[in-house]
Amino acid sequence: MPFIGKKSDKEAAGPACPIGVILKPLANTVVFGASGELKPLNAIWYGVYSDISATCNVTGDTLRAAIDSVIIAERGPTGRGNDIDLNYFISLTASDQTILGKKSFAVHITLPDNAKRGGVDDHVEVAFQLGGRPLSDLSFTVGFLQTPQAIEFYKNYRGR
Repeated sequence: MPFIGKKSDKEAAGPACPIGVILKPLANTVVFGASGELKPLNAIWYGVYSDISATCNVTGDTLRAAIDSVIIAERGPTGRGNDIDLNYFISLTASDQTILGKKSFAVHITLPDNAKRGGVDDHVEVAFQLGGRPLSDLSFTVGFLQTPQAIEFYKNYRGR
Protein backbone atom coordinates (compact mmCIF):
# COMPACT_ATOMS: atom_id res chain seq x y z
CA MET A 1 0.00 0.00 0.00
CA PRO A 2 1.36 3.45 -0.78
CA PHE A 3 2.59 5.69 2.03
CA ILE A 4 2.69 2.86 4.56
CA GLY A 5 5.84 1.50 6.09
CA LYS A 6 9.29 3.03 6.11
CA LYS A 7 12.53 2.66 4.25
CA SER A 8 14.90 0.01 5.43
CA ASP A 9 17.86 1.25 7.46
CA LYS A 10 20.17 0.54 4.52
CA GLU A 11 18.10 2.66 2.11
CA ALA A 12 17.77 5.50 4.61
CA ALA A 13 21.50 5.63 5.29
CA GLY A 14 22.49 5.99 1.61
CA PRO A 15 25.91 5.08 0.28
CA ALA A 16 28.78 4.97 2.73
CA CYS A 17 31.13 7.94 2.85
CA PRO A 18 34.26 8.75 4.87
CA ILE A 19 33.66 11.16 7.72
CA GLY A 20 34.52 14.83 7.21
CA VAL A 21 37.00 16.44 9.60
CA ILE A 22 37.84 20.14 9.75
CA LEU A 23 41.43 20.39 10.96
CA LYS A 24 41.21 22.72 13.96
CA PRO A 25 44.51 24.58 13.34
CA LEU A 26 43.40 25.24 9.75
CA ALA A 27 39.73 26.08 10.43
CA ASN A 28 40.54 29.81 10.61
CA THR A 29 42.50 32.11 8.36
CA VAL A 30 43.33 35.81 8.23
CA VAL A 31 44.12 38.18 5.36
CA PHE A 32 46.34 41.24 5.71
CA GLY A 33 47.16 44.08 3.33
CA ALA A 34 50.60 44.62 1.82
CA SER A 35 51.85 46.68 4.75
CA GLY A 36 51.36 46.78 8.47
CA GLU A 37 52.07 44.65 11.47
CA LEU A 38 50.46 41.23 11.77
CA LYS A 39 48.09 42.23 14.58
CA PRO A 40 44.31 41.82 14.91
CA LEU A 41 43.71 45.55 14.36
CA ASN A 42 45.42 45.31 10.94
CA ALA A 43 43.40 42.35 9.62
CA ILE A 44 41.41 42.94 6.45
CA TRP A 45 39.46 39.64 6.52
CA TYR A 46 38.99 36.58 8.68
CA GLY A 47 37.81 33.25 7.31
CA VAL A 48 36.10 30.42 9.18
CA TYR A 49 35.68 26.90 7.78
CA SER A 50 32.42 26.08 9.53
CA ASP A 51 31.00 22.76 8.26
CA ILE A 52 31.47 19.93 5.78
CA SER A 53 29.12 17.28 4.43
CA ALA A 54 29.62 14.71 1.70
CA THR A 55 27.79 12.17 -0.40
CA CYS A 56 29.79 9.43 -2.06
CA ASN A 57 29.81 6.83 -4.76
CA VAL A 58 32.44 4.10 -5.13
CA THR A 59 33.24 2.54 -8.49
CA GLY A 60 36.01 -0.04 -8.38
CA ASP A 61 38.87 1.60 -6.47
CA THR A 62 37.67 5.19 -7.13
CA LEU A 63 35.75 7.25 -4.60
CA ARG A 64 33.70 10.07 -6.11
CA ALA A 65 32.33 12.59 -3.64
CA ALA A 66 30.11 15.64 -3.77
CA ILE A 67 31.26 17.85 -0.92
CA ASP A 68 29.51 20.88 0.52
CA SER A 69 31.52 23.23 2.71
CA VAL A 70 30.18 26.17 4.70
CA ILE A 71 32.78 28.93 4.61
CA ILE A 72 32.32 32.25 6.39
CA ALA A 73 34.11 35.55 5.82
CA GLU A 74 34.22 38.29 8.42
CA ARG A 75 35.42 41.79 7.64
CA GLY A 76 38.39 42.78 9.83
CA PRO A 77 38.98 46.23 11.35
CA THR A 78 40.78 47.51 8.21
CA GLY A 79 38.57 45.67 5.72
CA ARG A 80 37.03 47.65 2.89
CA GLY A 81 34.87 46.40 0.08
CA ASN A 82 32.54 43.42 0.07
CA ASP A 83 34.48 40.71 -1.79
CA ILE A 84 37.07 38.20 -0.64
CA ASP A 85 38.59 35.06 -2.19
CA LEU A 86 39.74 32.34 0.21
CA ASN A 87 41.59 29.10 -0.59
CA TYR A 88 40.97 25.73 1.02
CA PHE A 89 41.82 22.09 0.50
CA ILE A 90 40.11 18.72 0.72
CA SER A 91 42.21 15.60 1.23
CA LEU A 92 41.42 11.93 1.59
CA THR A 93 43.38 10.66 4.57
CA ALA A 94 43.81 7.16 6.00
CA SER A 95 43.78 6.43 9.74
CA ASP A 96 47.60 6.08 9.68
CA GLN A 97 47.76 9.73 8.40
CA THR A 98 48.64 8.67 4.84
CA ILE A 99 47.27 11.24 2.40
CA LEU A 100 45.74 9.40 -0.55
CA GLY A 101 44.91 12.58 -2.44
CA LYS A 102 44.56 16.33 -2.00
CA LYS A 103 42.76 18.99 -4.04
CA SER A 104 42.75 22.78 -3.60
CA PHE A 105 39.84 25.13 -4.25
CA ALA A 106 39.13 28.86 -4.23
CA VAL A 107 35.87 30.29 -2.95
CA HIS A 108 34.54 33.80 -3.57
CA ILE A 109 32.41 35.41 -0.87
CA THR A 110 30.49 38.66 -1.32
CA LEU A 111 29.13 40.31 1.81
CA PRO A 112 25.99 42.41 1.60
CA ASP A 113 26.57 46.15 2.02
CA ASN A 114 27.12 47.13 5.66
CA ALA A 115 27.33 43.47 6.78
CA LYS A 116 30.23 42.36 8.94
CA ARG A 117 29.87 38.64 8.10
CA GLY A 118 28.68 36.49 5.25
CA GLY A 119 29.16 33.00 3.99
CA VAL A 120 28.62 30.50 1.23
CA ASP A 121 27.88 26.82 0.83
CA ASP A 122 30.61 25.84 -1.62
CA HIS A 123 29.84 22.68 -3.63
CA VAL A 124 32.67 20.74 -5.27
CA GLU A 125 33.04 17.25 -6.69
CA VAL A 126 36.22 15.24 -6.23
CA ALA A 127 37.55 11.80 -7.11
CA PHE A 128 40.24 9.94 -5.19
CA GLN A 129 41.81 6.50 -5.55
CA LEU A 130 41.17 4.34 -2.47
CA GLY A 131 44.42 2.40 -2.67
CA GLY A 132 42.56 -0.77 -1.65
CA ARG A 133 41.56 0.73 1.71
CA PRO A 134 38.04 0.36 3.12
CA LEU A 135 35.95 3.53 3.53
CA SER A 136 35.85 2.95 7.29
CA ASP A 137 39.64 3.59 7.37
CA LEU A 138 39.37 6.96 5.60
CA SER A 139 38.32 10.53 6.29
CA PHE A 140 38.01 13.75 4.37
CA THR A 141 40.25 16.33 6.03
CA VAL A 142 39.71 19.97 5.17
CA GLY A 143 41.07 23.39 6.08
CA PHE A 144 42.32 26.68 4.73
CA LEU A 145 45.52 26.97 2.73
CA GLN A 146 47.49 29.37 4.93
CA THR A 147 49.67 32.23 3.72
CA PRO A 148 53.00 32.85 5.48
CA GLN A 149 51.39 35.95 7.06
CA ALA A 150 48.51 33.91 8.48
CA ILE A 151 50.90 31.30 9.90
CA GLU A 152 52.98 34.01 11.59
CA PHE A 153 49.84 35.74 12.91
CA TYR A 154 48.46 32.55 14.50
CA LYS A 155 51.78 31.87 16.25
CA ASN A 156 51.08 34.99 18.32
CA TYR A 157 47.29 35.31 18.31
CA ARG A 158 45.39 32.11 18.88
CA GLY A 159 41.73 31.46 18.37
CA ARG A 160 40.08 33.82 15.96
